[in-house]
Amino acid sequence: MKFVDEFRDPTQAKIVVDALARKVTRPWTIMEICGGQTHTILKYGIDQLLPSQVRLVHGPGCPVCVTPIALIDQAVAIAKCPGVVLTSFGDMLRVPGTQSDLFRAKSAGADVRMVYSPLDAVRLATQNPDKQVVFFAVGFETTAPANAMAVAQAKRLSLKNFSILCSHVLVPPAISALMSAEDNIVQGFLAAGHVCTIMGTNEYVPLAAQYHIPIVVTGFEPLDLLQGVYLTVCALEEGRSGVEIQYTRSVTPDGNPTARAVMFEVFERCDRAWRGIGTIPDSGLTLTRPFAEFDAAERFGVAGLWAMESERCRAGEVLRGVLRPNQCGAFGRDCTPERPLGAPMVSSEGACAAYFRYGRVGASAERSS
Repeated sequence: MKFVDEFRDPTQAKIVVDALARKVTRPWTIMEICGGQTHTILKYGIDQLLPSQVRLVHGPGCPVCVTPIALIDQAVAIAKCPGVVLTSFGDMLRVPGTQSDLFRAKSAGADVRMVYSPLDAVRLATQNPDKQVVFFAVGFETTAPANAMAVAQAKRLSLKNFSILCSHVLVPPAISALMSAEDNIVQGFLAAGHVCTIMGTNEYVPLAAQYHIPIVVTGFEPLDLLQGVYLTVCALEEGRSGVEIQYTRSVTPDGNPTARAVMFEVFERCDRAWRGIGTIPDSGLTLTRPFAEFDAAERFGVAGLWAMESERCRAGEVLRGVLRPNQCGAFGRDCTPERPLGAPMVSSEGACAAYFRYGRVGASAERSS
């Protein structure tokens, strides 16, 4: 495929792998933050191409996976309200809450609809003035500008029947939380290219300096990831910290100021709970005061719902990179895509789903590293 095949060239991949083998002299542990990158790594066996000294671990880079159970319960409760149309991207529909998920709520009669854009939900609200249309706004910085634009458009249209249930999270505070944890094993990061396309790299510079780590902003194709690993290992071997951009065809240090302006007109930073990890200060987004009327949790009185995490699901350890999915006793047995215990098994970017899909069904299937 034009513009893609060049980033999947096996000859070029071997050149990078050979260069990496010549460079590395000691063990290093590198975390990719993006769930899309995790799936590429597993699909193409990139982790198994690397020298044995280089270990990749998977981070909390799936926004669906880190959405706490309480937010799922809130979404289900809202969907069950009379006259409500609950809209969401597809990978949220099967994420289990305490007792149910949105698919089961739909089968029980709730009006739950999959959309491809938050503007689809705004359109539904304009077309159905007798319904309350709610959009489940989940994502990292990548999707926040589009969701913000939908809220801003609803305000311009004076829509009283549109609102969002917001579960946006931010990457830099998560990196800080991981590096500060007592069980941290990560020595360098592959940062998500699409996040940095919006935000730029300036927020990562103080993180790299504070924790003395390299952070390489990386794309999503096999060669992107191999090059990102190579740049990270070079920095580690040479004792360098700092931020580098591998994904230069999309990312600049300043990012997209126009997108950020819309994002921070509608949203402001807040403390946010991450599934399996806990509350991380200033790691989420909430509606600013001028747009507070579009807060679905407040509109439907579900903001106080609270839920316990499953004791059987070890998603938190997977999301922190201290446990591989196939090292969980429930993986592939009590937890499958058809019967998930947690979001990482059903999200399109979940690490558990990637391990299941690409046949990493047992710890013995992993290369020891």
